Amino acid sequence: MRIGILGGGQLGRMLALAAHPMGHEVITWSRAMSEPAAAVSKMVLGEFDNETALAAFIAQVDVVTYEFENVPAETVESIAQVRPVRPGVKSLRIAGDRVSEKQLFRELGIGTAPFAAVNNADELRRAVDEVGLPAVLKTRRFGYDGKGQAVLRDASELDGAWTSLGGVPCILEGFMPFSRELSILGVRSVSGEVRTYPLVENVHQGGILRVTHAPALAVPKSMENAAHEAISATLQELEHVGVLAMELFDVGGVLFANEIAPRVHNTGHFSIEGAKTSQFENHIRAVVGAPLGDTSLRGVSWMRNLIGRIPDEREVLKVPGAHLHLYGKSERRARKVGHITLSGEGPKSIAIGIEAISRLVIDDG
Repeated sequence: MRIGILGGGQLGRMLALAAHPMGHEVITWSRAMSEPAAAVSKMVLGEFDNETALAAFIAQVDVVTYEFENVPAETVESIAQVRPVRPGVKSLRIAGDRVSEKQLFRELGIGTAPFAAVNNADELRRAVDEVGLPAVLKTRRFGYDGKGQAVLRDASELDGAWTSLGGVPCILEGFMPFSRELSILGVRSVSGEVRTYPLVENVHQGGILRVTHAPALAVPKSMENAAHEAISATLQELEHVGVLAMELFDVGGVLFANEIAPRVHNTGHFSIEGAKTSQFENHIRAVVGAPLGDTSLRGVSWMRNLIGRIPDEREVLKVPGAHLHLYGKSERRARKVGHITLSGEGPKSIAIGIEAISRLVIDDG
């Protein structure tokens, strides 16, 4: 099958790498030939509102997916009139708007931080009265890796924060006193079959994911069940086809949903070596209408993002159990240029490797 991917970044690259062994052809629509997916796919070049590029893309594909949620919904709707788009535009619209996302969680009975929609400076002041401080002001759309948000600790910061975010529609979210950040991946097939991966624990710095531990340790069965139920309900409500990621806060042993991503996700990179079927393969399986693969883990895994700088390849690969994934990007401050995974039978089996990799990796940003 000819699979079209909207976006040519590292997620598109890894999706293409998962599709090739199954005999599928991949065509990515990207803005530049320098994008990571260029090395492993055919490409259509152009902005996502370019009608010539749209026609060229549609002519070359049988089914379409996307690697990031900031694709114009109008473009996806145009494609969906003539080609299957998986996940559908409903997932794209809701996950691309933080207010709609939080409203969905509430409708499904999934806990969230207190929140309020904010469309102007006066509404921000009223929202602070409702939600309280400290809080986080986020743009409703287009924020990622810590971008498009401002932390508010005092009422004197309101005007500056509103101006810094460009005066666009926002959401104000109350601070959650969480002890750790968790996430879970789920995947749903065309027929409605749902499979979920175990909960993982994540460490962020400066709004950017640095480390994922899979599975998360010391997770009560009740918490694991709650996470699986939350993502399964979300997948079914959206009639989502493909992988969906849900980021969660652990607040005193109770889970609160932060956000969803309607696509393969950075917190699932461990699954390439660490699960019986990676998130990328399962997404491709779902998109083409094939049966889903086993989501159980092979043991324990640890993933370390490479931010800004690429370590010495030879030194990394000397570490037993280490797998290096580079994205074909040049080094640049705060840029995700690759990741490293370690897998083993248990935490002790990878502890020495984690120590060695941690000494080799120096972030820039």
